[in-house]
Amino acid sequence: MKPLFPPQADGKDCVMRIALMTDTFLPIVDGVGRVVVAYANTLPALGHEVTVSCPLYDTGHRGGYPFELVDYSGFKVPTTPQYRAGAANMDSHYRKRMDMIELDLVHSHSPFSAGREAQRLAAQRNIPMVSTFHSKYYDDFLKATKSETIAKTMLQGIVSYYNKCDEVWAVSRTSCDVLREYGYMGPLHVMTNGTEQRFVTDEDVRDVEDRYQLKDFPVFLFVGQINWKKNILRILEAAALLKDVHPDFRLVLVGQGPDAVDIMKKAQELGIGQQTIVPGMVQDMRVLDAFYKRADLFVFPSLYDTFSLVIREAAAMDTPSVAVTGSCAAESITHGVNGYLCEDDANSLFMVMKQAILDPEGNRALGIAAHASIPVSWEEVLKTACERYENLIATFNKKPTARSLRFMRKRNQDTWL
Repeated sequence: MKPLFPPQADGKDCVMRIALMTDTFLPIVDGVGRVVVAYANTLPALGHEVTVSCPLYDTGHRGGYPFELVDYSGFKVPTTPQYRAGAANMDSHYRKRMDMIELDLVHSHSPFSAGREAQRLAAQRNIPMVSTFHSKYYDDFLKATKSETIAKTMLQGIVSYYNKCDEVWAVSRTSCDVLREYGYMGPLHVMTNGTEQRFVTDEDVRDVEDRYQLKDFPVFLFVGQINWKKNILRILEAAALLKDVHPDFRLVLVGQGPDAVDIMKKAQELGIGQQTIVPGMVQDMRVLDAFYKRADLFVFPSLYDTFSLVIREAAAMDTPSVAVTGSCAAESITHGVNGYLCEDDANSLFMVMKQAILDPEGNRALGIAAHASIPVSWEEVLKTACERYENLIATFNKKPTARSLRFMRKRNQDTWL
């Protein structure tokens, strides 16, 4: 019987041809974009062929990637100009390039334009489609529309999208619960995210200290979208309480987002403007790792995130984190063992931040424990993912006509996606 995908030159394993579909990619450093970059870099190292499909971004020099990048015309999203959106099926040049690439499986990381394109390719080629649930879409819909009715209606479209996938992955156990709450009743598999194992030098840390005048101050770090939905207000309120008892600290908010101006204004109103630093989006991973390494505590009280890649990255740099009890981000933390948990309350977070300052030795011990227990390598994660890919490809029921008709029948119902 002819294999579904060709063997490698050494004859040991099979080469899978995988398309990763995403709405965010290089140089964006948000969680989903960075996850896709990790997949795209690691899967070829495991011997597989990878094609990335995304809206057009300025990725810099195109050579040297271990994957094929096929992008399509994109435009800036008005509310978040660092992001791009686009319609792949409207870009004839993109479609001609994609038509030349053989694929065994498509893996979408978004239910929106990337998801539509994944559905199109899967139906056209009669190949299986995997999709990963990354975000709390209801929260985004509610913020954008300010209407629970409209948000719930849009959420039905999200559930409909996942129902049409051949396999659905969630990045954590608690994110599975979120998707269930949305109404998805199909099979779910937890496929966690990994951590790239990197090393930071003392010189890199000193450069960050000098550039941002961190001196010997205790440093509290947040990395992510500078967006109120990340619960940044709670960080500012806790920092304001901390200032009354320990004013010599620095709060560093790394990232880019629509609320940066308002967040800095709020910091000024709370009297912590002098202590607050917003470096913007940091694309140089050496600089970002130096921030992680220099921080005394990584502060991530987000209730929005379905997984916290940044908590794992902080742990890889021996820095403990604090997250809200019961949140998806808190799943890897045991309070007092490898990090801290707090309530969704400014005073509770303040008490943790104060403890990190007053007990530096205990805090460092938690960071070492975090390093030993929280990070998981991307290679380990993607070996597991490849097993699922191979099983899905091997068992996929090839019914091209039925599948294509099903897709075409439902496509018009979901044009809002």
